[in-house]
Amino acid sequence: MKKYFKTARLSALEVMNGGVVYLLPDILMKIFTLIALLFLWRTVLSSGADAGMSMAQMMTYTTVSSLLGELLVVETAASGWLSEGVILKLYGRPLPVFAQLTAQTAGRWVPMFLFFSLPAAAVALSLGVNLIPASPLFFLSLLLCISLGFAVDLLMACLSIKLRNMSWLIGRLRSAIAAVLSGTVIPIRLLPFGMDRVMKYQPFASLGGAPLSVFAGTADTGETVALQILWNIILWPVALLVWKKSQEGMVSYGG
Repeated sequence: MKKYFKTARLSALEVMNGGVVYLLPDILMKIFTLIALLFLWRTVLSSGADAGMSMAQMMTYTTVSSLLGELLVVETAASGWLSEGVILKLYGRPLPVFAQLTAQTAGRWVPMFLFFSLPAAAVALSLGVNLIPASPLFFLSLLLCISLGFAVDLLMACLSIKLRNMSWLIGRLRSAIAAVLSGTVIPIRLLPFGMDRVMKYQPFASLGGAPLSVFAGTADTGETVALQILWNIILWPVALLVWKKSQEGMVSYGG
């Protein structure tokens, strides 16, 4: 495992090349977004709207979504590496390509976790936000969410190969899907016209929204974790098969 930790460390240092100041715009964006969402949900719930969760649960849900944002909807550099030809260099190293991608992605999470998530969690606790999971199965749900996130991202990378020169479009598409269908910004149970009863079964709902609802205590934990396991079982073989079949296209696309 040492070689993977070394890869992750180098990736974290790469993010920090410009110092903490380099991270400041992203940190400020996260802070302003979190404050805006907290005020929005407080206003909505104070007006008597039925959100299917209490004020405390909504505050917890929104805060944890911001603290763990990069883990809840995994976004690797695979699509960008394909267009830049970087992915081909990974095949010349004595490590599996996807293992390198995973280690580098995990390494890039560390700076934001240290300089945003930990301080923000301390402030949230001082303001009375509950950051204790409602169920210990949250940790299993989070691992399943991250695993499924890598599978989805791998499929998105393969879509980049298929469509060629559309990495930007695919990135925007992924962001839109994450915002609407994953439940990280708008909880699935807030969707109107009974859509929540249907949308909770689609694969993207097993990303961020699943561990968040388990953390806040607003979900049927057993059903939620079972759905996450099911989608992992379904999507991982598909992602690996599509990745294998897409490798030939990398030569002309990424080379």
